[in-house]
Amino acid sequence: MEGLEERKVKELKFHDQHRDQECVSRLPQDSYDRLYGFRKYYRTVQLSTDFLARWINLQVAGEIFLDYACGNGKSAILAAQAGAALAIGMDISEISVKNSRQHARERGVADSTYFLQGDCENSGLPNACIDRILCAGVLHHLDLSFAFPEMRRILKPGGIILAVEALDYNPLIKFYRNRTPQMRTEWEKSHILSYKDVHFARRFFDVKNIRHWHLFSIAGAYVPSAAPLLNGIDKMILKWPLIKKLSWMFTFELHKIEKASKSS
Repeated sequence: MEGLEERKVKELKFHDQHRDQECVSRLPQDSYDRLYGFRKYYRTVQLSTDFLARWINLQVAGEIFLDYACGNGKSAILAAQAGAALAIGMDISEISVKNSRQHARERGVADSTYFLQGDCENSGLPNACIDRILCAGVLHHLDLSFAFPEMRRILKPGGIILAVEALDYNPLIKFYRNRTPQMRTEWEKSHILSYKDVHFARRFFDVKNIRHWHLFSIAGAYVPSAAPLLNGIDKMILKWPLIKKLSWMFTFELHKIEKASKSS
């Protein structure tokens, strides 16, 4: 705590509060809606959730996996279940780490998971020790000028990172974020990712497989029965160059390319 700068302390306290389920469960309904009303929209993200699960199943068997800012540990647990040699979860929130350990025990993967409280911009992990990293809704909480070099440092040559992030172009989504500042930290609100950040990532990685998710499907928060139709529309329309910039989320891979050896 003494070594953390102010913005990180604010992130720690914010996420400790939001991950304390006992505290959240005691909130009056109006307070809950004010702080967590956004959660109804996360019921509409089935397409990207399925994609993330497939990626984990295809990528992590026998590998050292890091869930970068792991929250309650869901993805690290999925990686352990998919056969990761070790699934590590790191988060700045002590409550998140405790929740993750409990969930891993409940799902029978405590022996193949390891959760620790840490700073993702200065992880303390050894050089080139991780095969696969997942950043799910994480990068906009971080200073990328520190996070990208740190991830490159700890990733093995040939390693792959999957980033799952909100995209900062849709004016209606930006309007909603600005109208609900209590739902997020100041840093988070002002650092939603854009293509400019993807361009910056190319200084450190080879960027591949950019995909866009969720536009019409967001309406499924209000009309759940229409979700299959709305998902089908998104599958078609979010391939169009101009329309895809309006998507709520996007995913991309960061590859650490092995340097070719110099010939003598």
